[in-house]
Amino acid sequence: MTSPQTRLAHSRGRARGRWRVPRLESTDAERAAELYRRQRALGAVSLLLVLILLVGLPLVFWAWPELDSVRLAGVPVSWLMLAVLPYPLMAFLSWWQLRGAERIEER
Repeated sequence: MTSPQTRLAHSRGRARGRWRVPRLESTDAERAAELYRRQRALGAVSLLLVLILLVGLPLVFWAWPELDSVRLAGVPVSWLMLAVLPYPLMAFLSWWQLRGAERIEER
């Protein structure tokens, strides 16, 4: 048994003819292009920050090899930095990027 929406969709079949890309009016197209540019810039900043985080951790380990000898609850701090630190930071960056994109759309 299928839902009424599914039966209706199947009864319509495929659309005949070529599909055309919808055209926006010039003011809407300009606004969409501006939103795209601003969100792309915000996304580039977010990506750069994630790359700094992921590339920066090995550089920190290289610059301060003594982090292997420092222990917290019997676990080397370098291991904790590698296993625990990136995930909350990446979650925060993703939230920050999403909230920024939503703020751009609200304006």
